[in-house]
This record gives sequence, C-alpha cells and structure tokens, in this order.
Amino acid sequence: MAKDQNTAATTKEKVWFITGCSRGFGKIWTEAALERGDKVVATARNVSALNPLKEKYGQQVLTLPLDVTRPDQVTAAVQSAIEYFGRLDIVVNNAGYALVGTIEESAPEDIRALYETNVIGPVTVIQAVLPYLRKQKGGHILGVSSGLGQLAYPLIGYYCSSKWAFEAIHESLATEVEPFGIQVTIIEPGAYATEFGSPNSLKLTGTLTTYDPLREQVMEQLKAMESGDPAATPQAIFKVVDAPQPPLRLNLGKHNLPEVKEAYRKRIATWEAWADVADSVQN
Repeated sequence: MAKDQNTAATTKEKVWFITGCSRGFGKIWTEAALERGDKVVATARNVSALNPLKEKYGQQVLTLPLDVTRPDQVTAAVQSAIEYFGRLDIVVNNAGYALVGTIEESAPEDIRALYETNVIGPVTVIQAVLPYLRKQKGGHILGVSSGLGQLAYPLIGYYCSSKWAFEAIHESLATEVEPFGIQVTIIEPGAYATEFGSPNSLKLTGTLTTYDPLREQVMEQLKAMESGDPAATPQAIFKVVDAPQPPLRLNLGKHNLPEVKEAYRKRIATWEAWADVADSVQN
C-alpha cells in the first residue's frame, strides 16, 4: 500500500503516526483524523484496544503495538508505518502518564520509570522518525505536553519536571530541524475530562502521613477545577497541522494562559528585585 514519498507535498490527505491511541487525546484525535479522511498509524501498548478502529476504518488505519520505552518496538513501528503508507506527515508524541507523590516520598525507581515513558520514550520516537522526515523534506512533530510544562504544583512535581524536560527537548528540536522543512509544535492541554486521572494514566507513590493535609488540600482544588470537553479539541489540532506556519506552542483551554502569565509575573518580579545581587557578580 506504500505510496511515493514525493506525493507528500502535493496531497491534501495527511498520514499521522500517533502514540498512546487507546484512550484520551490519542484516541480522540485518531478518530477525528480518520473521520476527516486522513490516514493514521495508531499505536498503543495494548494493540487489541485498537481493534474497533481497524473494523471501522479498514486500510485507512494501521494499528501497531508500541511501548515507547522499548526502542525495538519503536523502530519496528516506524518501519512498518513507512512500508504501509509510504510517508509520515504528522508524528504525535502523546504517550505518557502522571506520577503523584511529594518529592520526598517518591521512590527513585518510580521517578526513573516516569522519565523512561515521558522523556526518553518520546525522544526514541523522534530519533526513529527523523531520518524519514528529513528524506521526504518535511513533516510535523506534535509533542503533547501540558499546561504544567510551564508550571509546577505540589504532589506532581516529578510529572511537571518531565514535561519541562519534554518541552525543552521539543523547543531545541524545532530549531535543529527547521532547515529540513520539519515543523514542531508543543501542545499544552489544560484540565480536560479524559482518562488521564485513571489508574492506567497515573501512578500513586507511597504516602507519608506528614503530607496528608497538603494532599487533602490539593485534591479539593482538583475537584473544584473546571474540566474541558476533550471532544472539542480536534479542530484546534487540525488548524495547527494545516497551518503553513504553525506555532511552536499551543495552549488547549482557557485557563492555561492566565496561570502562566501570573507565574511569569512573579518570576520577573523576583528576578528584578534581586537584579542588583545578580549583576554584582559579573562585570
């Protein structure tokens, strides 16, 4: 079913490669892309969860098993995608999960596992697809981060840190691959009613009773938080991937920007207040 890679620049039909398609944004965006007539390489650790997609869309979708922490699976999936569709136009680095626990109580093995999935895994995908994107002289990498890629909250500090690293990698990547016609956009969703809070998408670390009051306070704040409808997001994603000059970053939801602006207002105020000290150590 492979097509000539040279058709990538002229065809309106796009070929997507999406990680983490079994639930959440990955599932929603996969179905939306297929509904608009695009082709999708849909991947998930449990590939059987993608069977309904195959039954409904047939050859329009290629479903593959993919655990981003396994480089052999990443390489095999990318090669299979190219063999099947002939090219990749959009690569969505979506797989990830949250680690919930304070800095003190989170076990090193849990932190390492988080980084293997949220940071090293996406890098493995990027490194696997770039030779093909460079050869076809184009493509668009979407890195699914979070509004927490700009902020850090208690109890999820390690998750926030993984998204800060994720964003730095994609921001650097954007400049590195621009000469090859490859574009990069970091997607920063706010709070949405996805399965992200389910046991499949987060891990709770061991708890210390010392932090119970903080835990209760944060959980109450989360319950009161307004969550968006994830089904409303595909059109925003389509506007980004269809734009001739897409943004480096895109917030999803109305709450991220005010929170980020307030965080930076406080940071800048602190930096300015201590500017004399900072300046005094450099002539």
